[in-house]
Amino acid sequence: MTVEQTKALLVGAQLPQHYKFDYSMQELANLAEACNMEPIGALTQKSARFHSSHYIGKGKLEELKTMLKAHEHSTVLFNDELSPAQIRNLESELNCEIIDRTMLILEIFAQRAKTKEAQLQVEVARLHYMLPRLVGSRESLGRQGGGSGLKNRGSGETRLELDRRRIEDRIAALESELEKLVSRRQILRKQRRKNEVPVVSLVGYTNAGKSSLMNAMLETYNPDTDKQVFAHNMLFATLETKSRSIELPGNKSFVLTDTVGFVSQLPHHLVKAFRSTLEEVAEADLLLQVVDVSNPDWPSQMEVTRETLRDLGADHVQELTVYNKSDLTDEPYPRVTENSIYLSAREKYGMNELSAELAKRIFRDFVHCDILVPYDKGQIVAYFNSNADVQATAYEEEGTRLTLSCRAADIERYRKDIHVWTGTL
Repeated sequence: MTVEQTKALLVGAQLPQHYKFDYSMQELANLAEACNMEPIGALTQKSARFHSSHYIGKGKLEELKTMLKAHEHSTVLFNDELSPAQIRNLESELNCEIIDRTMLILEIFAQRAKTKEAQLQVEVARLHYMLPRLVGSRESLGRQGGGSGLKNRGSGETRLELDRRRIEDRIAALESELEKLVSRRQILRKQRRKNEVPVVSLVGYTNAGKSSLMNAMLETYNPDTDKQVFAHNMLFATLETKSRSIELPGNKSFVLTDTVGFVSQLPHHLVKAFRSTLEEVAEADLLLQVVDVSNPDWPSQMEVTRETLRDLGADHVQELTVYNKSDLTDEPYPRVTENSIYLSAREKYGMNELSAELAKRIFRDFVHCDILVPYDKGQIVAYFNSNADVQATAYEEEGTRLTLSCRAADIERYRKDIHVWTGTL
């Protein structure tokens, strides 16, 4: 069954410092389409500041009224977050549904949230957004209560008539529930650290191809796995952090994590609600910033990603830039430069080059050596056969001689029981 699209008029005010305004308006149109809305027109205004009462000036407001008469039953989308007073005034003047950029992104997140944790995080962000907007705005904010489809949303808890106290109590209850999920994930992180497994995090703008890249790595190096992640050509296809173990040749394994994509003007409440999820990025050994190099605005998208990483305290983590979708450009690929790689996740072309670059960066503590293991220490031989890249095995008078590449920490663990001839990789 085809769902009828809501018609939407886009409105934006360009301030002097807003030099990426055209890109921002195009992104608003993309966000509208991601929320099953059809952009049918746009109205823009250059201004020194946002008008405090209606966001835009009186002349533009009259122009907007004329556009609405020509397009009946339309919703108006604003390119910035509106104040409660602005929403009330606009609804009164225009007599239609008013949605600002923050509310629109919240709606998309609510539609995309599948796991319990993502649903809780979205609802916390939505309730924080509603708190200062309890007076008036019933029609537009009602969309957040009834239209987002969160499975755990009870009608008595989400209608606009909730008073401030009940919303604050609800937020406290949700955050308590989230804390339990966060604690569970922290335990898994500590376990990975204990096992000395490197962690690589995929970061980047929404729809840059992070999930596609994870699936390409899984298909290349773990072809028998059934743990592929959902990948689709739409904004915010991934809201949950997903981790998968990747087994490279030579018993070199690492954990690859896929994270929620970024977008310009990502609502503060959403960043705060998803902070516990996104903070995993700051603890990674390496960040792969995935860039859709076929998008003409990719430099702006890279800057948004860098700003978000700075906000999360993850700008200190070493980074490798992956210029994805090179097959849609004239760029030669696969191609490796000093700190970047051009590839195509869709074609799975460039995976070997990527894995070689990963190995250089996350397996720096590997050493190449010969070890001699006494015959009564057979469990050590078994350990290295399972956890190292054993290139040769010989049986000598004093024990088993292995030529291998392995983590330096493993050599130190067994040094008192074996004889070692070490050279670096």
